Amino acid sequence: MNPNTENKTLEALLRQAMPVLMTRLQISVSGTGLVIVDEVNGFASVGCGNLAPPVDNPQVTQMVSETDRLAREFQARGWPILAFLDTHEVGKPEPPYPPHCEKGTGEEELVPELKWLEEERAATLLRKDCINGFVGAFRPDGGNGLIDWVNENSLERLLVVGICTDICVMDFVLTTLSARNHGMMPTLKDIAVYATGCSTYDLPLETARGLGLPETAAHPQDATHYMGLYFMASRGAELVDGVTVS
Repeated sequence: MNPNTENKTLEALLRQAMPVLMTRLQISVSGTGLVIVDEVNGFASVGCGNLAPPVDNPQVTQMVSETDRLAREFQARGWPILAFLDTHEVGKPEPPYPPHCEKGTGEEELVPELKWLEEERAATLLRKDCINGFVGAFRPDGGNGLIDWVNENSLERLLVVGICTDICVMDFVLTTLSARNHGMMPTLKDIAVYATGCSTYDLPLETARGLGLPETAAHPQDATHYMGLYFMASRGAELVDGVTVS
């Protein structure tokens, strides 16, 4: 079977066995913060590192396009935006992944379509050295940049986009849901994950075998993207398949 066909078939089986509820989100008033997870060159620009797509990937392209659209909508209204940038010290890869997004390589910088955020007052950029953005936001003094951002802006909802759906995005969402439940961000009520604004990488089983990798490295894109969405929803995140800002 063609790897792409097999990927779609597996995703269809997961959808049938483990359905999720998708809604549409319309935002018309302040109180929502946009969180962008790791849309950096090392994950989302073709050929820019060990974990970047080797060729154009429609799911990644759509993620970046939708993120840019939403970020510009938020920027125009002065609503808060927070972007995580995966950034590692040289020679300190994050197991089990190969070296990626190391300081000074350019992989740790925002993709070209989002570089404009660096100059925006409404945008907060947080560099992190681990998968989990919530953990990576802790400072040496014990404070946490994400918690501060939510509380200072009295946010009631987070709208989350980024890469990878089942890894960095999911870890951030699950931990932040628990932190909300623990009362660490008193105003925060909802965390919405925009499915079309998220993506993950594609490594079908046959491709992994062809590269001499262990079978456990297999990571079919559509199926793992859906699995990430399912587990976030199962912990209390709101899944949305369309976002309108009015």
